[in-house]
Amino acid sequence: MGQSVEFGRFLSAMRSRLQPDPDLAMRSRRVPGLRREEVARLADVSTDYYTRLEQGRNIHPSRSVLASVARALQLNDAESAHMFDLLENCGGQATNPPTVQRVRPAMRQLLEAVGEVPAVVLGRRTDVLASNRMARLLFADFPAMTREHRNYTRWIMLDPAARVLFRDWHGAASDAVAALRADIGRHPGDPAATALVGELAVNSEEFRQWWARHTVARRSSGTLALHHGVVGDVELDFEHLLLPDDPEQSLRIYTAKPGSPSLDALTLLSSWAGPAQGTTLHVSHSSEGTN
Repeated sequence: MGQSVEFGRFLSAMRSRLQPDPDLAMRSRRVPGLRREEVARLADVSTDYYTRLEQGRNIHPSRSVLASVARALQLNDAESAHMFDLLENCGGQATNPPTVQRVRPAMRQLLEAVGEVPAVVLGRRTDVLASNRMARLLFADFPAMTREHRNYTRWIMLDPAARVLFRDWHGAASDAVAALRADIGRHPGDPAATALVGELAVNSEEFRQWWARHTVARRSSGTLALHHGVVGDVELDFEHLLLPDDPEQSLRIYTAKPGSPSLDALTLLSSWAGPAQGTTLHVSHSSEGTN
C-alpha cells in the first residue's frame, strides 16, 4: 500500500505543476494546476478512473493508459520511468533480497588511472561506494566518515561545508534529492533508504520541500561551479555513467577544460596536498553487508 500511495502522490504532484489554458485560468480555482477531470480528458480516460489512480485504488492500468497519462501530465523521460517504477513496485516490498554492493577491481583500477581528476562511484541511495584522492581533496573525505554518513545526498544536504563549496548549492542539492527520489522508486522497502529520508526530513527544511514536489532526475552530464577554500573558483564538467555490468552503480568523473583556470586549480590542489601515495579508495560497507 505504501508504494501505491506514492504512485498516487506522484501523479497528483505532476498534475499540480501544470498550468491551465488561459480561458480556464480565469475561472475560480481552489488548487494550483489542472483538475483531475481536465487531466482525465487529456488522457482520454474517465474522471472516476483517473481519480482512482491518484487515490491508489486502481493500480493495474495498461501501459497504453499510463502512456496517455504521461502525455497528459507532460512527463519527461525520467519522470515517465519513475512512474512505471512506482507502478511495478506497488507491493511496497523489494522484488529481490538486498545484495551487497561491491566495486569491481577493474573499476578501482580505473579510478587510479584518472587519479588527477576527481571521480567517485555511486551506488544505491546515492551512497558513495568509492572515491579517488582528488575527489577527497575537492569534495569531502568520504572514507573518514562513518558508514551511515557516506552518502552523497546526505553530505550535500547536511554538511555546512557543502553549502560553501557549491556556488549554486540549491541547484546541486535539489538535483541530488531528485536522484534519490528516482532510486527509491526503483527500490521500495529498502530500510536504509527509509532511514535516510527520515533523517533528511527531520534535519532539512529544504529537503522536506523538495521531497514533497516528487521531482525526479537522472542527469547523465552537466557542469558544476565550485568555490574551494584553497584554490578558489573551479568549473568542472561531469559525466555520470551507468556501469553496464551493474546498473545499480554509476561512475561520475569531473574534468576541467584544457588550458582553463579550473584545470590549473586542480593541478594546484593536487600539488598543495603533496604527492599521491597511490589513489585513496573507499569501498562502502553498506547496511546490506560488508564488501
